[in-house]
Amino acid sequence: MACAAPDAVQRARELARLFHEDLDAFARFAPAAPEELPAGPRQLLDHPSHMTVAMERFHGGPVGLVVASSRLGDDGRYAREILLTTPAGRIVQHGVVRIDLARLPAATAEAIRRETTPLGRILLAAGLLCEVHDVSLLRIAVGPELAALCNTAVPAETFGRVATITLDGRPAIELLEIVASGSAELT
Repeated sequence: MACAAPDAVQRARELARLFHEDLDAFARFAPAAPEELPAGPRQLLDHPSHMTVAMERFHGGPVGLVVASSRLGDDGRYAREILLTTPAGRIVQHGVVRIDLARLPAATAEAIRRETTPLGRILLAAGLLCEVHDVSLLRIAVGPELAALCNTAVPAETFGRVATITLDGRPAIELLEIVASGSAELT
């Protein structure tokens, strides 16, 4: 389903740079083909669906949201850096999302700005016809900043993806989604 597109690294770097000036201290990205991913990360990342749904299915229940940072860009797009957690508080995903809130209904945009509910759950509850496109997989060398956010030891390797969510056929949301190291082993 997903691919190792040549622009995936550039897309990932652009989103990570919204919150991390020193990208080497955050992470190093490389394109990855689906067959390069272990079973757990591949199940979580290689699909055209919302990561919230994939994480909840994989971990057997709802995930919580921790917003590490958020900002409104000069272009009017809202961005946030997040962690998804299990009910026990274990971090299972790091993410950066940039959203054109003007493309969303006012109530949906306000729910996102409240920063209490994972994005996928908000979009699904709003009944928006959202499609996840341009999914490209990544191999990620975890840097000290990402390790500190995810409570992971360095050096560590994990996997992620970049994607775009379209609304009514037009791009509205850009995503960088990273599986927390050690959180995707199949049991």
